[in-house]
Amino acid sequence: MDFNSLIAHPEVLLLVLAPIFFVCILLEWYMGDRQNRLPLNARYRLPEVLCNFGLAAMHQLTDIVTGLLIAKLYLMFFGWRLFDIEMNAATFIVLMVAQDFCYYWFHRASHRIRWMWAAHVAHHSSENMNFSTAFRQSLMYPMAGMWIFWLPLVIVGFDPNWVVFVVLLNLGLQFFVHTQAVKSLGILEWVINTPSHHRVHHGRNPQYIDKNYAGILIIWDRMFGTYEKEVETVEYGITKPINSFNPLVVTFSEWRDMFKEAISANLSPKQRFRVLFDPPASATAQVGEQNSTVQDVEEKHEKHEKHEKQVAEIK
Repeated sequence: MDFNSLIAHPEVLLLVLAPIFFVCILLEWYMGDRQNRLPLNARYRLPEVLCNFGLAAMHQLTDIVTGLLIAKLYLMFFGWRLFDIEMNAATFIVLMVAQDFCYYWFHRASHRIRWMWAAHVAHHSSENMNFSTAFRQSLMYPMAGMWIFWLPLVIVGFDPNWVVFVVLLNLGLQFFVHTQAVKSLGILEWVINTPSHHRVHHGRNPQYIDKNYAGILIIWDRMFGTYEKEVETVEYGITKPINSFNPLVVTFSEWRDMFKEAISANLSPKQRFRVLFDPPASATAQVGEQNSTVQDVEEKHEKHEKHEKQVAEIK
């Protein structure tokens, strides 16, 4: 496939890169499982690897279907573009940087808005970190609203095919930060997202939660106060483990919990909204707070009834 065909059909980019991915996986597997040069949580365990590839397949198939709808939407907005931007080496670099900036905010929103976290949690739910972890993606990203974050690039005047291409290129490059085989990249740690930075991002250690959202450039985290250096050994996973290797359970568990909480009794409309769109911990707290309030009222009512009975007995 030549480059022009790849731009015309950007959805196949990750398939084109697949041979490189599998070579890296084999090398990492050999280092860890054969040479014992990597931690135990970097090893390849068959149930999890199968789950990771299952999630990737579901994500890829969904992208093909929803991509057609999103492409039509992008083309509609492209008709209202502000500028006609011709693609060349300079504008490609501008697009890559602009897209990476948009990616930072998409990624940050995916951790701070529960509706989006419900899709993104599949990627973070593994308690291991190796190249196959990069394949843990969710088919629910389109529903969560991922595509909205790239829309400004189309409105400015970048061709939608190029926008989708650089989005997928960004995601493809992020494959290489999902490893424990590389400790540090020296001076590059100041500028680009590295395995060390991304290990922090996957940690559930308190100081690592909601840090290092970078796609390619770590400068966004340094600029917006979300950077954290890898110091303490990373404990991978999420604070509410899913404990399943079933791709469907991994994909939908948080959606199930979120909607179950949103329709809980005794919640006000405002609280239901916050269950869906507050940061994950705050959203869950809405139900807990309301349940505590109801419990307090019931306890006060019981105490009042008990007091009334005591008064009646005295009389």
